[in-house]
Amino acid sequence: MVDNNRPNTDLNFQGKTVLVTGASQGIGREIVKQLVKCKATVIAVARNKELLASLKQEVPAVQTIPIDLTNWDTASCMLGNVGDIDMLVNNAGLAVLGPLTEVKEEDYDRVFAINIKAMINITRLVVKNLLKRKVPGSIVNVSSQASLVGLVNHSVYCASKGAVDGFTRACALEYGPKNIRVNAVNPTVIMTDMGKLGWSDPAVSGPMLQKIPLRRFGQVHEVVDAVMFLLSDRASMITGHCLPVDGGYVSS
Repeated sequence: MVDNNRPNTDLNFQGKTVLVTGASQGIGREIVKQLVKCKATVIAVARNKELLASLKQEVPAVQTIPIDLTNWDTASCMLGNVGDIDMLVNNAGLAVLGPLTEVKEEDYDRVFAINIKAMINITRLVVKNLLKRKVPGSIVNVSSQASLVGLVNHSVYCASKGAVDGFTRACALEYGPKNIRVNAVNPTVIMTDMGKLGWSDPAVSGPMLQKIPLRRFGQVHEVVDAVMFLLSDRASMITGHCLPVDGGYVSS
């Protein structure tokens, strides 16, 4: 298996400013670290001030902005004044799981507020800036295999990630003529700290693993690598694509 701590030395984002949401932990945090290793200027956005502070301590070059992205006006004001953005990673997300019959309105509101409403708003801001400057751009949305298949007790989450994929394709179509590429990655269970907590019990993980041809869950670096590739000029002819990073789950 590839070393999770190795830099993507074949990629160079020097001169590019990248905004990463949900950047304080898990996949988002590792994306930030790899982008900095690849010489990007990175703006890391998340709600948790303490985790952002620890990220800043670990990666002093990164600019951190603590903000609740579900507040449309506040996010628009704060992120509309950070300067020029060349690339965007929409990684912020939330899952509230349970049977459909037990879903509450506030569950729906919380999940859709961060998984799709905030994504639309931040993407809107970045695209407006790119169009104003008449420069190309690259956007990667972190979706999920839950957008492609049904998962038990994931009805609201599946619906929100389905919206992410639809939004990705529509943006790619609308702004492809302006050389703004928009793609998504769709991971299976990834072994972040939260993933390890939720899927360590063999009774829980066993049935899911049996549906993954590679018979394992994903590692954080495997999602980060896909994001880095789609952001880069190596993917210059790829837009409107939703890339499963799932060990073959959706093919079964």
